[in-house]
Amino acid sequence: MKFLLVIDMQNDFVDGALGTKEAEAIVDNVVSEMKRWDGPIICTRDTHGENYLHTQEGRNLPVIHCVEGTKGWELNESVAEAAAERDAALLDKPSFGSLELPKCILLMAKEDDPVEEITLIGLCTDICVISNAMILKAAFPEVPVRVKSSCCAGVTPEQHQNALNAMAPCQIEVI
Repeated sequence: MKFLLVIDMQNDFVDGALGTKEAEAIVDNVVSEMKRWDGPIICTRDTHGENYLHTQEGRNLPVIHCVEGTKGWELNESVAEAAAERDAALLDKPSFGSLELPKCILLMAKEDDPVEEITLIGLCTDICVISNAMILKAAFPEVPVRVKSSCCAGVTPEQHQNALNAMAPCQIEVI
């Protein structure tokens, strides 16, 4: 079974509080990948509460974003439509990486169709994509974990490339 993980394609990361032109530029690529994917899709959502500025992350990144229930927390409209069409699973996560993601994948996998590949796309390459890729590689050391670079964007183009460069020696295939 091949899984596609769409990481944090939320309004606040695309064109909202922490959005970038690079993030806006990958939306069509992400939607195309979702529509043509042959297998289960899981979309994650960075999820914070009203107390965000009082958390460790909030003290280090004092920009309120992805507060549950707000427009910024919602998936980008085009991504949300593709997710609904494909009956994608949604997973809210309170931090960069999700320890629940491997569990979710195992629950969706079938005994006669085990996990054979995991591909990640989304935002931000240098924060949440790399964090989840590393967790998944640790959880599934014999499963190819891939990151599709044309469907990812970092905080800056340089940080995007740095993250891709960091994942490669950890046996996360950059495609």
